[in-house]
Amino acid sequence: MTSTIVGVRFNPIGKIYHFDSGKTSDLTVNDYVVVETSRGKQLGQVAQIINEPGIPPEGGWKSIERRATPRDLVTRQSWQNKEPEVLDFARNRARELRLAGVKIITSEFSFDGSRLTVFFSTETEEKADLKSLRQDLQRRFSPSQVDLRQIGPRDVAKNLCGIGACGLEKRCCCQFLSEFSSISIRMAKEQGISLTPGEITGMCGRLRCCLSYEFQQYSEARSHLPKRNKEIKTPAGTGKVIDVRPLQEMVQVDIPEVGYREFHITELDFSPQEVKKA
Repeated sequence: MTSTIVGVRFNPIGKIYHFDSGKTSDLTVNDYVVVETSRGKQLGQVAQIINEPGIPPEGGWKSIERRATPRDLVTRQSWQNKEPEVLDFARNRARELRLAGVKIITSEFSFDGSRLTVFFSTETEEKADLKSLRQDLQRRFSPSQVDLRQIGPRDVAKNLCGIGACGLEKRCCCQFLSEFSSISIRMAKEQGISLTPGEITGMCGRLRCCLSYEFQQYSEARSHLPKRNKEIKTPAGTGKVIDVRPLQEMVQVDIPEVGYREFHITELDFSPQEVKKA
């Protein structure tokens, strides 16, 4: 019998993790379940049902322990209500310990309170000595097992949320992005976006996630257009390609004794093979 794999989220815009639902039948989207994770038992919500999951990861799929009960939901809420207290204590203690460059971002109890994870970031690449902070947290919030976990600039921006660099009321990462894609300068170049830092950098100080949104469309469109500086035949004569507008399929050409002219791709005399060679 083929197992049914379900995708589970632990917060509304969090990454989806996959689990085997074989022990818990008839699960549907939006059901709450209890699973074992690296941060202890967690209560998550089913986001998708996958009937054909493909090749399982090394070690196989982890199983869903059981369907969550109303009591589980109340228990999780009671522990979540304690998280602001953890945050205040951790930040104050970090100041007292003079942990320069260490920022306490957020805290999270496992749904049953057995584990407490405090997320932090640092301004330098040097490893911070947080042994004393961890010990103080352990004493204060025992019997929960305390773990300090460092996160990167993108995750910090996602947790803090706020206005996006483009002026969007809420940043993409805290509104709908459940995973971060790999972003490169090439994506900006392919779309003809200015490479000035203010144009391509997000509030996290990294390249903006939105550079990937239309990258494939631009890349595909450019593959059918002549390259810049290429000599090409036009209805007004032979000239050199100065610029292109990929999505409009328009090409700007500098023609001797004529000047700049703009043509649609259908008006030009060139082959796809010439594009690839250029």
